[in-house]
Amino acid sequence: MIRVLIADDEVMIRSAVAALLSLEDDIEVVAECADGAQAVVMAEKLKPDICLLDLEMPELDGVQVADRLRTTLTATRCVVVTRHARPGVLRRALASGVSGFLPKSRSANEIAEVIRRVMAGARYVDPEIAADALSDERSPLTERELDVLRAGRRGEATSQIARSLSLAPGTVRNYISAILAKLNVATRQQAVLLAEERGWI
Repeated sequence: MIRVLIADDEVMIRSAVAALLSLEDDIEVVAECADGAQAVVMAEKLKPDICLLDLEMPELDGVQVADRLRTTLTATRCVVVTRHARPGVLRRALASGVSGFLPKSRSANEIAEVIRRVMAGARYVDPEIAADALSDERSPLTERELDVLRAGRRGEATSQIARSLSLAPGTVRNYISAILAKLNVATRQQAVLLAEERGWI
């Protein structure tokens, strides 16, 4: 029996998927969670075989949940489902150890089949999402510029970024100016959001 935890903040979708998966002879839904933080707590408590995670949830998104569980539950595999499959997010998901990535438009039978494949040790990525990811643009930013964005992604002050990267504040300001120009955005926060959306950081 494959033990599955489902996390999705949309109650109707979560309940419907849980009910349909429970009809499968070899799948048991052991928990339903309304947000990412709850998913981490319940997964660490119940140690399911598979976590079926919505990408966009409060507290922690599906990829962040997978990233946390990768270090605490090495035997648990994560499958992320999403309504808006942006190619950059796929790269972030794969880097976080996600074993499956598919759109919410797939049927319960297809989701069950992906769960079985992942349980057997395979990795599944929806073909359309994979094709989009291959054609998606690469980051125009240098590695150091990406480091600056990562260090300041939560709104840290320039002086904090400088300390964490062992740079002078003036150097950090120069990097930020270059980043804004390359990405054609007005603020550092906009740059962070764009870079996260495209999977660059």
